[in-house]
This record gives sequence, C-alpha cells and structure tokens, in this order.
Amino acid sequence: MENLRVPGPTPLPNEVLQSMTKQMINHRGAEFGEMLNDVTAKLKQLFQTKQDVFLLTGSGTGGLEAVIVNTLSPGDKVLSVSIGVFGDRFAAIAKEFGAEVIPLSFEWGKAADADAVRQALQAEPKIKAVLVTHNETSTGVTNDLASISSIVKEFDKLLLVDAISSLGSIDLPVDDWHLDVTVTGSQKGWMVPPGLAMVSVSQEAWQAHSKAKMPHFYWDFTKAKSYLEKEQTPWTPAISVVFALSVSLEMMLREGLSNIIARHARIGKAARDGIKSLGLSLFAEESHASNTVTAARSADGLDTIKMLQILKDEHNIVLAGGQQTLSGKIFRIGHLGWVTENDIETVISALRIVLPQSGFKGD
Repeated sequence: MENLRVPGPTPLPNEVLQSMTKQMINHRGAEFGEMLNDVTAKLKQLFQTKQDVFLLTGSGTGGLEAVIVNTLSPGDKVLSVSIGVFGDRFAAIAKEFGAEVIPLSFEWGKAADADAVRQALQAEPKIKAVLVTHNETSTGVTNDLASISSIVKEFDKLLLVDAISSLGSIDLPVDDWHLDVTVTGSQKGWMVPPGLAMVSVSQEAWQAHSKAKMPHFYWDFTKAKSYLEKEQTPWTPAISVVFALSVSLEMMLREGLSNIIARHARIGKAARDGIKSLGLSLFAEESHASNTVTAARSADGLDTIKMLQILKDEHNIVLAGGQQTLSGKIFRIGHLGWVTENDIETVISALRIVLPQSGFKGD
C-alpha cells in the first residue's frame, strides 16, 4: 500500500473503508435521515459552532463556489486576501460570477498581514465581504485568522473562509472568531474520500443570502436548510461518503478535538524538524507554518521531480510537488487526518536516502 502523504486526498482508516462496503439506502428514507441528523450534529461540535451546518455533494472548490453565490451579488466589492494558489482560486470564483475583486496578495510563503487588511478596508468602505484562506496548502502557511477576523468585524464586513485543509485538524472556533461562511472538504482532515463539502452559515450570512443575486440552483443554502429540516438533502448525496463520514466523525470525537489539534501540532513540528535535519529549508515562514502540510525548498542541485518519482517507485511514498510558479521549486508533505509521528519518520528516513540520488549536494 502506498504511503500517501499529499495534502489531500488523505489515507483512510480501515473502519472508514469498511463502512463504504454497505449497500445503498434510500436517501429520502428514515435511515438516511437519522444518519444525516447525527452527522450534522457532530460536525457542529467539530466546527465549534451553533450555526447552521450543511453537507454539500461536491469538491472543496464546489463549496467555495457555494460560499460566493449564496452571499454576493454581481458588482459587490470583495477583498481577496490571498497567500497562494487557493487564495487566488477563491478570488477567481468571485470574479467569474461578477464580483468586483480587490486583490490583497502577499508573497508566497508568508502569511497575510492583518494591518494590511485594515488599511484595505479603510481605503474602500464599500467592500461587502472579505475572502480568506485559513490554511494555504500550496505554500504550507496558516493565516492568523483570529486577528484578521477581529479587523474584518471591526469594519462590519462579511467574512468568507476557505478552511478546506484546516478544519478538523487545526483549531478553528467558527463562532468565537465570528466566521460567516466557512467551508471544508471531506478528503482532508476528515479521513474520508473526496465528494463532500461541509459549510457553516451565520445569521449575518443568511441576511446577505436573502439579498444575493448571483445565480445558484444546485448550490442553494435555502434549499439545503429546508431539506435538512425534512432530514434530507436537496439533491442525491454521495451516500457512501456519508457512510464514511459518519464513522470518521465518531472516531474524531472519541479522540477529542483538543487531542486532534495537539496531534497535528506535534506532527507538523516533526515534519519541519525533519526537513531541517536533512539540510533543507522550509518554504513557509516558520512562525506561520502549517500543521497539516509542510513545504520544503529545493536547493543545492535537488531535482524535486526526480526525487518524487524515486520516492514513489522505490519507497512507495507519495509526496506533492509545487504548484504553478512553484513547480520544481518546492515539494510538500501532507500530514493531516489519519497520520502519526511514525508516518513522518518514515518519510524523513526515505528522503535521507533519496535526496543524494536526486542531485542534492547538501551536508
């Protein structure tokens, strides 16, 4: 079996795998309705929210589109706080549906500066919403969302958050941080396959939704809410993935959210320490380095593409390369969900062998 260490999809525990061998059930029937209610209640605990939470069948990007079209109208001004590929994607979705996007981009590898967010909001009072990626997997950086949220709410703006690779792994108290719409994806820290986006919606977001004019049919929070009241989803759900989520949520609650967060913090540190022990440097500024993915710089002759291939072919380990302008310049180790310190030790040990074979001339 491959040691899959990319930032998603992530490996699945055996209990989760077995849950998906069950036969299909009626998604309009009582059995599914009971499971949907249970899953929703458990998600609220892990989102740390009393707000509405919905299951949407689709990828994380589908969830981001749902966030945009349910809260905004064409012509609305939105501030896009971006520190990498996925921050740019969030902005691109808003622009595609007619929002006027005001970019606030930061050097890749660095976190967003909260003071710069304040200055941008002061400069343009008509901004309606702020888009933020909590954890940027393309660079291995986690934004200080608590500070950003405090400033956004100081200006009474809507805060729309991509927490796809952080929720369930990194502390993210949705209610305490006053997040209006927060989206995550099943294939990340939730230990289930791709296929579900999960979103929380605040009262302020509902007010925005009542006035939103962007077209939406499949992604409609009103439909999601009205059907959930009937213990259903509006459209046919990914039933097998819901089976899996039901099991993984039970596992997560048994471990306890605080323990999960602490485990990811330990493993994130182990990954960063391991990279440095090899003579490589981190791409992310360490003060904001992610606990779910570690990005390492290529240096001293290292051919990262060759390295990734040797790791896969000879050690059965799959890591991720860099995206877009970072292709060939970094590689990334995913460590979220079903992961232990031993998994990271195995990766570092293999890298110690493979780096010299891939041109690395460091000490």
